[in-house]
Amino acid sequence: MRKPQVVPDEDHEVVYERVAAVDVAKASGVVCLRAPDPARPGRFVNRIWDNVPAMRAQIAELGGELLRCRVQMVTLESTSDYWRIWYYVLESIGLAVQLVSASQAKNLKGRPKTDKLDAMWLARLTQWGMLRPSFVPPAAIRRVRDFTRARQDLVAERTRCLQRVEKLLEDAMIKVTSVAKDGMKAKSVVAMVAALAAGERDPRALGDLAKGPLRARRDQLAQALDGMFDSHHGMIARSLLDQVAFLDRQITLMEDQAIAALAGVPESWGVDADGQTGPQAGTSPDSPVLAAAHRLAEIPGISLWLAIVIIAEIGLNMTCFPTPAHLVSWMGLCRSAASSGTRHGKGKPKKGNSYARAAAGQAAIGAARTATFLGERYSRIARRRGKAIAQAAVARSIMIIAWHLLNDPQARYRDLGPDFYASRINRDKKIRNHIRGLQALGLTIAITGDEQAA
Repeated sequence: MRKPQVVPDEDHEVVYERVAAVDVAKASGVVCLRAPDPARPGRFVNRIWDNVPAMRAQIAELGGELLRCRVQMVTLESTSDYWRIWYYVLESIGLAVQLVSASQAKNLKGRPKTDKLDAMWLARLTQWGMLRPSFVPPAAIRRVRDFTRARQDLVAERTRCLQRVEKLLEDAMIKVTSVAKDGMKAKSVVAMVAALAAGERDPRALGDLAKGPLRARRDQLAQALDGMFDSHHGMIARSLLDQVAFLDRQITLMEDQAIAALAGVPESWGVDADGQTGPQAGTSPDSPVLAAAHRLAEIPGISLWLAIVIIAEIGLNMTCFPTPAHLVSWMGLCRSAASSGTRHGKGKPKKGNSYARAAAGQAAIGAARTATFLGERYSRIARRRGKAIAQAAVARSIMIIAWHLLNDPQARYRDLGPDFYASRINRDKKIRNHIRGLQALGLTIAITGDEQAA
């Protein structure tokens, strides 16, 4: 008989003696404090606070009471964004707080469901250590995240405004976006629309505003700009272009604020060649320790801004993710495990962190265009399994690299080169495979020179 595999059991006995749990709602929360019962040694008693207002002063007062009761862990159920005030206030006064998904804290079927019973059940699961906490970055990283996410929302709004301009041009029978490859993203097209809004109607004069490669297509632009653009179209276009200009300024502002917020986090600093550290240290290639964002920016496909976005989503402390696989799973870049006996299913896709996943996907697309190990990896997978799977695979590789770079500040990215796979091919094995293939076709093979056939 084969020896059994030894797997350490998870500790689902009493992990914490004194815990608290909050069943969160929009305007209030039900709080359960579970602590040893002084009258019955080895047993526990629950104390319930009903409908604690979700206001800073009341939550701080409750937190003071939990501190006096020596609570070791407070658990919050992730309910929309209503958990934030509870988490931030209780964390700020020194309590250990964990956020758990509703799927982790779901009550048993058939049990009565009330807010009080939910809070008691959450406290019991906390005490037994049966909950898997969600990742919530520290306050300094949350500030960076607020700016990066605000910028992303502004970029999306800017795109919507440009799409409205394009629809307006179609209504006015202006087909300039059919000629310009980049559509409304091209600065020349925006300048033409601005001139139309200002009253210019001569197609030739409008076509002469083209810059760069678009100038070679001025004749086509003149035909496309010959439409029925009226004064009311001009008013709407002017309003939309003003919104785009305003959003451009706000996007730049959010970028500057995010960069400044990350510079205020000491863990992100590097070390210069002279041993000095600080917000601007570690930005040159010869620095012994690169700043965190510059470390990630060495990975193909990751720009400095994209590195800041990734740090804002996953933080700088990789102990929150015990292995790179934990990080990849948390981001939703892999499927859930689904195996039973000898059958291994694909598993369900995970939702994960959509912001971090989008940044990794964008980096993968950028890396695919480079003559690097990651670019070659993308090409090899895309040929066999398609571009979508190749993008996900390269995104996983990028985040695994990012985990190692953030886990060890001394580490630097070293590209394996586009010929990494080709150099690992076993030449003799490949020769033998070709010989067997030719022999299967009835051919007699004679090896000449220094090569020996096995």
